[in-house]
Amino acid sequence: MAVSATPPVLSPTSTPGGASSLFRPDSLYSSPAESPTNGNGPGGVHNNECKMVEVHGVKVASFTVDGQELICLPQVFDLFLKHLVGGLHTVYTKLKRLDICPVVCTVEQVRILRGLGAIQPGVNRCKLITRKDFEALYNDCTNARQRLLGYRANMVILMIQIN
Repeated sequence: MAVSATPPVLSPTSTPGGASSLFRPDSLYSSPAESPTNGNGPGGVHNNECKMVEVHGVKVASFTVDGQELICLPQVFDLFLKHLVGGLHTVYTKLKRLDICPVVCTVEQVRILRGLGAIQPGVNRCKLITRKDFEALYNDCTNARQRLLGYRANMVILMIQIN
């Protein structure tokens, strides 16, 4: 195999795509959705088109990834769960127990969510979950709250009977 003694020279005026060029003249990907990402999501492909969907009567940010509608976990936590549980750490513990694996947002998706106001301006990480997984999480949080309130009510009745 013969190797050229001089490497190809690229200058600001040279055009890419020649036989000795390092660059391809055509795009490798026909759409941004086909571009590879950091591989955090299912299949490593992300769609950056965000739409607002209705969850329990409130509009929530969502992305469609590999044909699945994924909603913004911090946003639904803030809207529906924060008054039911101690904090986001409790939610992640519940997700683990329920065997729910959220999808990590890409940097671009985080920027979009910040721009929409779905997450706080200083947030640089975010996770997405399916609507079905959110419903399972929501039911778990509301049932846990009811059990806790029932326990407290029983304790109050017991304390009244003792006195």
